[in-house]
Amino acid sequence: MEKTVWWCLVLTCLLVPLAGAADWNILKLQTHDGLKISLKNYCESWRMNVELHNIREFQVVPEECIEYIGKYVTSTQYKVDSQRATEECLVYLSTSCNLKKDGFDAWIFDIDDTLLSTVPYYKDNLYGGRKLNVTSLEEWMKSGKAPALDHSLKLYDELKSRGVQILLVTSRKEHLRSATIDNLVKVGYYGWTKIIFRDPANELVSVEKYKSDVRKKIVNDGYRIWGILGDQYSSIQGIPNPKRAFKLPNPMYYVA
Repeated sequence: MEKTVWWCLVLTCLLVPLAGAADWNILKLQTHDGLKISLKNYCESWRMNVELHNIREFQVVPEECIEYIGKYVTSTQYKVDSQRATEECLVYLSTSCNLKKDGFDAWIFDIDDTLLSTVPYYKDNLYGGRKLNVTSLEEWMKSGKAPALDHSLKLYDELKSRGVQILLVTSRKEHLRSATIDNLVKVGYYGWTKIIFRDPANELVSVEKYKSDVRKKIVNDGYRIWGILGDQYSSIQGIPNPKRAFKLPNPMYYVA
């Protein structure tokens, strides 16, 4: 009898924690103050904090949020968020920029997920849920199949029509120059003043430092950088600062 009772106690100790673990579900998550949250709440909060730059240097999208991020970057909401960002660029340009129209009024654009979308590539890679394979990504870039981001293209054309010099500064490597230019032209981008790729000499520095150094040279050449549009903070931070920087949404990956 005593042995039976003893075994019952042992089994209870083993099974109760397992039952608790099995019963755990992200849908039943609670905040520290006891607020119950859903999976959508959790993933939307994660995405928002990526955009606010509170979450940094993540290598993959959380597994439980892959489906949510995929739905977001293919949704109307993503398009509306991007449209608002580009519209704010035009509001700023129209109300706060005293353009000299002397050939030195400039605006800087990033390329990936600013002018060209990599969503088709990331769709096949769990929308950022799979660790980035640079070789695979660059092979896809060489194919020249990246579509334009429509609202960015409209902004690009409007800036060009106002006499603003378009400067493209990308972290794509120099060996992707030809494929990238062909892709840009194919989807409607043309008439830029400069397009700058990352050469082997600066591949070992951070993207933020590389792009800051490029801006220094641009300023030294006499250009006034009225604004920057990019999808990563590393594209818009650093010295010299533009007069204004605008960020497009991108929760799929982080570039430092």
